[in-house]
Amino acid sequence: MDEIFDKLQSVVDRYDELNELISDPEVIADTQKFMKLSKEEADLRDTVAAFKKYQKVNKQLDDDKEMLREKIDDSDLETMVKDEISSLTEQKKKLEDQMKVMLLPKDPNDEKNIIMEIHGAAGGDEGSLFAADLFSMYSKYAERQGWKVQIIDKNETEVGGFKEIVLMITGDKVYSKLKYENGAHRVQRVPVTESAGRVHTSTATVGVMPEEEDVDIDIDPKDIRVDVYRSSGAGGQHINKTSSAVRMTHLPTGIVVAMQDERSQQQNRQKAMKILKARVYDYYAQQEQDQYNAERKSAIGTGDRSERIRTYNYPQNRVTDHRIGLTLNKLDRIMNGELDEIIDALIVSDQAKKLENLTNEE
Repeated sequence: MDEIFDKLQSVVDRYDELNELISDPEVIADTQKFMKLSKEEADLRDTVAAFKKYQKVNKQLDDDKEMLREKIDDSDLETMVKDEISSLTEQKKKLEDQMKVMLLPKDPNDEKNIIMEIHGAAGGDEGSLFAADLFSMYSKYAERQGWKVQIIDKNETEVGGFKEIVLMITGDKVYSKLKYENGAHRVQRVPVTESAGRVHTSTATVGVMPEEEDVDIDIDPKDIRVDVYRSSGAGGQHINKTSSAVRMTHLPTGIVVAMQDERSQQQNRQKAMKILKARVYDYYAQQEQDQYNAERKSAIGTGDRSERIRTYNYPQNRVTDHRIGLTLNKLDRIMNGELDEIIDALIVSDQAKKLENLTNEE
């Protein structure tokens, strides 16, 4: 723990320095700098509080052990001190584990909003219907979290499903929880079109990308080809008279984004650029992840959308997350947006793997 104590002490020192800085009138006058330093101070606050609590518990533990060594004449007092030592020892262990997790490298995207893409994959109409079910599940989960869901684009099927639906989900630390949803989701159930009552297997893929700002990724305008064309679908005469739809192609990666959801070309350009930035960032981040995974396989998986991460079995009301071997017989509740148990388990598993890697590196 000595190395961890050194790291924690440096965190406390930086926290004290930040508190001095954000009290400086010159810093307060610089709004951008003040906000940046205030955010850093807030990010360190819980770690510092845990460390100070640990120091207090450790001192009390030392005092109690010293009291026992000095021989207590009062048997009741001795019992009380022994009970307190037992309780403090347990507290100390929990705080040590908590502080280790707090010192793990933080994902810089965890605080961000996300763009989520859900595609109906294998299974035709049934795959598209399952994509719609996943959209409903994530929308209900977002509502429980107090997040906002905005549909950016969608391609509906005749049976009421989605070939593709693109969402923007905004709120507090959205990416930190939904990043684990990246991958292929498999459903096993009797389709509504199946007259013989046979169980079919279909899939839908989910892509989760952090919303990217200009500071996060800089795309050279020369690398983007923009085509405009007339929208198709409902809209009356407006569609026939204006070329409001936009197609953007990122030439280095070949990524294409088409947008015709809005009435004006400018609005479609803005939406298309937001999605393009997220997809380009995701493309390069995935390349780095693939290189990392070649050296060290993660317990949570690569996040590749071709990787089957979860199975939803309707006949048995069962959901299984294959990455961590978790099975829950409460599919009805999960599809109603009660995803906390799965997501919490994935977070714990991810943290455990990172702690193991940290220990091996040391």
